[in-house]
Amino acid sequence: MLVKLSIPSARSLKDKRRVIKSLVTRLQNRHHVSVAEVGENDRWQACELGVAVVSNRTDHAHQCLDAVIRMIEREHEMFIVEYQTEVN
Repeated sequence: MLVKLSIPSARSLKDKRRVIKSLVTRLQNRHHVSVAEVGENDRWQACELGVAVVSNRTDHAHQCLDAVIRMIEREHEMFIVEYQTEVN
């Protein structure tokens, strides 16, 4: 899954990294997914996250990715601009 985020409260790359690092750690711990910043590395109010989950059941993978989106939607320091999900 690719998630594009806007972080309007970030005033520097340091602010952005703090917010993203916290989110990535919480997503990994709570949903057991792999998460990495994959784009918009030099823009301090934008971020692209790649999220991956491995499962032998498609429905479980969808449930996990949906839970990730719901968790990000509850964040106060950012909002989702767009996301794309692909399950293979």
